Amino acid sequence: MSDERKHWLDHPKVGDRAFRILVAVCALLLVIEIPLTLLHYRHPHFGFDTVAFYGVFGFVAFFLIVLAGKQLRKVLKRDEDYYDP
Repeated sequence: MSDERKHWLDHPKVGDRAFRILVAVCALLLVIEIPLTLLHYRHPHFGFDTVAFYGVFGFVAFFLIVLAGKQLRKVLKRDEDYYDP
């Protein structure tokens, strides 16, 4: 008989709740951002750095980091018994 207790992170609905909380926080930040943009004009240094630029730039940068991580995993991956004698 196993006396292992399940951790609360092992519950199947935790991932769904975390995703919904993340979406709610992003929506809240967007709702807060819109009036702040109207009240405070941000002076762009270039023509392309508008409001949407930073979101697109962050998404592309994160996407490239994930792709680089997948390639780096191929180089750094070790066998399961790497540390066994």
